[in-house]
Amino acid sequence: MRAFFGFIVGGLFGAGLLISGMTDTQKVQGWLDIFGDWDPTLAFVMGGAIVPMAIAWRLVPGRAPVLGGTFDAPPDPVVDRKIIVGSVMFGIGWGLVGLCPGPAIASLSFGGFGGFAFLIAMIIGMALAPRAQTMLEHSRAAR
Repeated sequence: MRAFFGFIVGGLFGAGLLISGMTDTQKVQGWLDIFGDWDPTLAFVMGGAIVPMAIAWRLVPGRAPVLGGTFDAPPDPVVDRKIIVGSVMFGIGWGLVGLCPGPAIASLSFGGFGGFAFLIAMIIGMALAPRAQTMLEHSRAAR
């Protein structure tokens, strides 16, 4: 039953990305072009995600998911070097390509080779990130 609802929710998420235009790399890059032809529509999509999630985190304590399991805790609000570096790297990739993980997966059906290449590079980056972090921590400790 959980897999079925996961499929339904994933489909709704993908449809929302498609309908809102977030699978269009030009639309996303238009949001980032604040000194040119700026497109503010991404702010509404972000608000459509952030506001309900902020409300949900306030309502979750003491409750359990209908389909079992537990709710994830809200993220740690501490801003440290890892969150800054990760955000900058994510933003650079997002700005260069105009895709982030959700839209990249949603665009596989029509993105051609470029969408597929981006997804492969994203998966490789996600696999290498923990190893790179470990290497940096070891080199810092060795100093």
